[in-house]
Amino acid sequence: MSNYIEKYGLEAAAEISKHEVAHIQEIKRLVEKEHIDCDFTLTRTFDVFLDEAFATKSKNAYDSMVKKGLTSIQDAHFTPAKHAERVSGVKAAKGCFSFTAAHLWPYKFVMHLLSLAVARGLHLQTHTRVTHVTSTPDANGCYSVTTPRGIITAKKVVFASNGFTAGILPEYAQKIVPCRGLCSRIVTPDPNKAPYLNNTYCLQRPGHGMYDYLIPRVDGSIIVGGAKSTMSDKSVWYDNPNDNELIEPAKGYFDGYMQRGFVGWQDSGAYVDKVWTGVMGYTSDGQPHVGPIPKRPNQYVLAGFNGHGMPMVFLAAKGVAEMIRNDKTFEQTGLPRVYKTTDERLRSEENILLNRSY
Repeated sequence: MSNYIEKYGLEAAAEISKHEVAHIQEIKRLVEKEHIDCDFTLTRTFDVFLDEAFATKSKNAYDSMVKKGLTSIQDAHFTPAKHAERVSGVKAAKGCFSFTAAHLWPYKFVMHLLSLAVARGLHLQTHTRVTHVTSTPDANGCYSVTTPRGIITAKKVVFASNGFTAGILPEYAQKIVPCRGLCSRIVTPDPNKAPYLNNTYCLQRPGHGMYDYLIPRVDGSIIVGGAKSTMSDKSVWYDNPNDNELIEPAKGYFDGYMQRGFVGWQDSGAYVDKVWTGVMGYTSDGQPHVGPIPKRPNQYVLAGFNGHGMPMVFLAAKGVAEMIRNDKTFEQTGLPRVYKTTDERLRSEENILLNRSY
């Protein structure tokens, strides 16, 4: 959040914070209303800083937001270095924030929602590739969407294509970039004897975007992702859509991870059960592109969530739906202003991805 305050100002940063925090209760309500079996768990999370300067910077930003009376951060609590390791359970912690969070099984969640939509008449095709979309409407106000199975027409088109957006929207080339990431599943020989771990974690290291995340699962396993410190060669992850093989320099990163980083795990026997790679949509300025596409009336984009989509996508999608169904403007949806896709952002020369230290 401190980086957002520096770049966009306190008010815009507060909009981002409010938007992300709102996802917890919104998704909880939906899961309960639709009886979605997706391992939804309401919990606490720790943002743990492994660098003292970064911890101080983040605490100062938090204090600034508190003084402004921003309600979205009232649930957060900061623990200084003196007690951070004991409170968080992370070795060499230099400070940590804790706040309410949630985790779920995304695939189960999405499949349930798709099933509901199909039952209500949605025509879902999962293996029909879109190769081209016209940029201007025809005389009837329709766009042509070309696929290997033929052409369909629509008056409104939504591009929820994340890292692959530039393949059908050339104006987003180098603005939304396919980037590979690495994730793992860590288990112990006997889950019932593993050290207790009931919080989710984000372990912040020095350098832009240098963090790992951990999600304990109800079966006793732990999902751990990150390993960015091993990816100094940008070709292995940047503008690379190959998810058929592991990121070679990073594939051993998670071996012994819990023993190295967490108090009480030295004799746990924790080991890596699975490692996989996937493609995310990263943006050149660090914010997603959401809303009406410049110079393309009635075409909308919802993409580029920088590997941080869980507390962004759901309500961003709701906002786009309101634009389409109720003719709301982007501003009327209440989405964070920095999410709005604009001609200015598309013309900008900024690319924080190429300046990252990993």
